[in-house]
Amino acid sequence: MNVFSYRDGKMFQQLSEKIIPFLASSIERLGRKFRFMEVCGTHTVSFSKTGIRELLAPYVELISGPGCPVCVTDQSDMDHMIAYAREKDVIVTTFGDMMKVPGSVSTLSRERADGADVRIVYSADDAVETAKQNCNRQVVFLGVGFETTAPGIALAIQKASRERCRNFFVYSAHKLTPPAVQTLIQDAEHQIDGFLLPGHVSVMIGRKGWMFLADKHPAVIGGFEPIDLLTSIYFLARNVISGKTDIMNLYSRFVREEGNPKALDILKKTFQIIPVQWRGFGEIDNSGLAIGSSYNSYDAARMIPIQKPKTKTAKGCRCGEIVKGKEKPFQCKLFGRACTPEKPLGPCMVSSEGACSTYYYFEKDKELVNT
Repeated sequence: MNVFSYRDGKMFQQLSEKIIPFLASSIERLGRKFRFMEVCGTHTVSFSKTGIRELLAPYVELISGPGCPVCVTDQSDMDHMIAYAREKDVIVTTFGDMMKVPGSVSTLSRERADGADVRIVYSADDAVETAKQNCNRQVVFLGVGFETTAPGIALAIQKASRERCRNFFVYSAHKLTPPAVQTLIQDAEHQIDGFLLPGHVSVMIGRKGWMFLADKHPAVIGGFEPIDLLTSIYFLARNVISGKTDIMNLYSRFVREEGNPKALDILKKTFQIIPVQWRGFGEIDNSGLAIGSSYNSYDAARMIPIQKPKTKTAKGCRCGEIVKGKEKPFQCKLFGRACTPEKPLGPCMVSSEGACSTYYYFEKDKELVNT
């Protein structure tokens, strides 16, 4: 099947006519709605953009999890990154979704407006080229992302090393997704029936990367098209009712059991796994990627000392609770009022994968049953 097959309207209608009655009868047996967490921010967007969140609302409470890398970046990391923009002779390079993320006192966008040299790039390789073109200045690339983007940044570090580009540095705020999910299942207050696991991350780590969930929770690795979403929810619900705990790979057109061994090997050779701070979670063991000893000279945190302001978050911002799935965007008193995509107070309203941004654009005018 090609991608368009998973968007086929007639097939979707036929499936929904079978799946919706199953969900309705199942919640009668369960005595409540199903509670499933979509871990990936792209799933959050897809559920809302396609209207499937609204379709499922009477039967399934979809909970957005820590699937937006910008959103889970700790405030102290944001302050560190913004501080580089204030350093003389430093060029900050970043992906565009970081520009408006609030730090404690500023944003990258505001610093650029005040004269800082902050440049949007489309890859870490572009940042290496920027460094080669500006040999008399230090170029810092802000590395934010999960297992999906980290290999590309690792390759950029290796390229800089091969080409002896000594003025290129990376501030690594990369995170590993499984430890965050592991933290969630250890939270006794968090009633989650099952997990829709992130397809993109799973391409890298494979089904094998989620085996810690086996015998604990039903989980499905799913894609992002309408038929992917509907079938993923069906199998999660079926497994909850049957009591089956397994990790099902419904995205086998891209995800393999072992994932991408070459990409994982690149990460292993370039980074080391460390405990790091997550927004909302605090410190999670073995959940971050720091630049390894072989490439210490490319580590911005080590090589470019900076002063940063005392870290603080916007009063009333609930982003930390939202990324844990403890609250929904509508429960934040700032949502759509003091905090909007034009004037965000937290990263969940900035990133295109953020739950607040998604709900603002696709859900704020709907009366969802599950809100």
